[in-house]
Order: sequence, then structure tokens, then C-alpha cells
Amino acid sequence: MKKLISSLSIILALLIFTGCSKQKLNLNKIDKIKPNGSVYLKGTVSKALILAHGKGKHPEYKVVDPLRKNINNELGYHTLSLQMPNDTKNFKEYAYDFPEAYNIIKQAIVFLQSKGVKEIYLMGHSMGSRMTSSFLSEFENPPIKGFIVVGCRNNGGYPFSCIDNVGDIKNIPILDIWGESSRADKESASERKYLISNNYKQVSIKDANHRLDGYDEELQDTVINWLNKH
Repeated sequence: MKKLISSLSIILALLIFTGCSKQKLNLNKIDKIKPNGSVYLKGTVSKALILAHGKGKHPEYKVVDPLRKNINNELGYHTLSLQMPNDTKNFKEYAYDFPEAYNIIKQAIVFLQSKGVKEIYLMGHSMGSRMTSSFLSEFENPPIKGFIVVGCRNNGGYPFSCIDNVGDIKNIPILDIWGESSRADKESASERKYLISNNYKQVSIKDANHRLDGYDEELQDTVINWLNKH
């Protein structure tokens, strides 16, 4: 009975958050302060990368932490690694947290713009890739120059499905990265192959797992090469 009630609650939350059309993105009333718990590195150029970690993690965890430091050091980008909603719970219960995630991303954008940033790139790993891709699919004309997903999966329906989210993102270049040894990530990426175009690139990292353990350098090189082309 409890499981049934929980399932119905999740379905109700999804119905509430689902919209028939994209929302207008209003950043006028967002505070220009750094989002709570986020980690910021000041850059030397007017470009920035926002990073979102995976389920139950933090801004200085695997994947996002080495990447934020390297992008700042090598390219001079401002980097802002966010503290996303991170309760310990079943991933589907994160449906309740997506609106909060959207607000965190909005605040990150406004904060970076207040620092003089002109071009903002957005990156997410695992649950962070689900949240960031959902944000971009949910709002009209976000001020994002390019988007990077790492280990993004397609299961769970709205708002979790990476294939639905990224398929709904228009006019923003997308880099889709995954570790070859993660069966779930590999299968999800394969399902998204039909999206490959001049604006959508896929890159697999051989032998890497979902967290890309031991493959930080390969991830950084892939992201830097892509950023340099945009």
C-alpha cells in the first residue's frame, strides 16, 4: 500500500511539472549571489562553465571536480560547480527536486553574468545531466552557448529521460560523453545516435565506467577540444 501511494505521488508530481509548451525564462528577479554550496573559480576570459554533479554527490566529487579545475586552468574559463539537490533516495523521487534544480541553474547564470561572463556553457553528469538537460528543454532561449552531458540515461520518463530532453533542445551545440564499460550508459547513448548532426556530437571513452574513474584526462581533453571549436 505504501509503495502504491509513493508511486501515485511521483506520478502526480510529474503531471504537475509537465508542461505542453516551453516556459519563458525570466532571470530578472534572481539574486546575483553565488548559489548555496557551489564552488567558484574566477576566470581570465568572459566565458564560463557551469557543472552539475550526480545523485547524492557534491560540487567537488568525481567527474565535475577535476573538470572544473582543468577548464579554469587550461582555458581561463570561470567555472561554477553547483550543489544540486542530493538526498539519498530512489532516483524517481528526484522528480520533486527538478524545480529547485532549475532555480539553482538560473541563479548560477545570473551570478556569472554579474561577473562579466558573456558566454556560458552547461555541463551535467549522471543525475546532473538529467536535471540540466531537462532545464534546457523546459525553458525558451536560455543564455547557454553549449551543453555537455556525461553518463546521461534515458529511463524514468519525464523529466528524467535524457533522450527526450536533449531531443527537445534546439539551436544549442551538444556534446554527449559516456564510459564504454557502463552498459546502461552505452545503451542509452546508442539510443540517442539518431540525434547525431553538426550540432550534436557523441564521444565514448574506452574502458571507462559511469564515474570515469581513472579517465579524468581523457574527459578533459574531449571537453577542451570541443569547447575550442565553439
